[in-house]
Amino acid sequence: MNTVEWSDALQLDFEPMDAVHHEFVDLLAVAQNAPDATLPLAWAAVVDHTVEHFGREDEWMRKTRFSAAENHIIQHRVVLNVLREGIALARAGQMEAVREMAGELAVWFAKHTQSLDAALALHMRRHADGIGKPPSRRAKSAHASPPTH
Repeated sequence: MNTVEWSDALQLDFEPMDAVHHEFVDLLAVAQNAPDATLPLAWAAVVDHTVEHFGREDEWMRKTRFSAAENHIIQHRVVLNVLREGIALARAGQMEAVREMAGELAVWFAKHTQSLDAALALHMRRHADGIGKPPSRRAKSAHASPPTH
């Protein structure tokens, strides 16, 4: 089975995204290593996290008018639909299918992070103020009034 581990290859240098990605990797690893008895609960935790994770990224893309948002958001929607199918499979006792899905998710996540999310992270480093994050010190000084004598 394909597994996922946090590595520098997944680091995007945008802390809000890196933090949520690290949590995703940890939750997916728990699901991949869960015994059949706890796999449905572990998979549900992955899905719950991913709903919030994708929702946050989708909101950032909309608020900052990210040019590639439409494709990225559609991909999120498709993946979430598949993950939700995994919940139904787990409830039906089809643990091998869920494990296969987890392995495929690991491969997808690495590719998604290094392509679509890398582009979004670059965009967000330039537009972080669009998500309610305080502007950098440099941006604040650019808007400051000139000193008076």
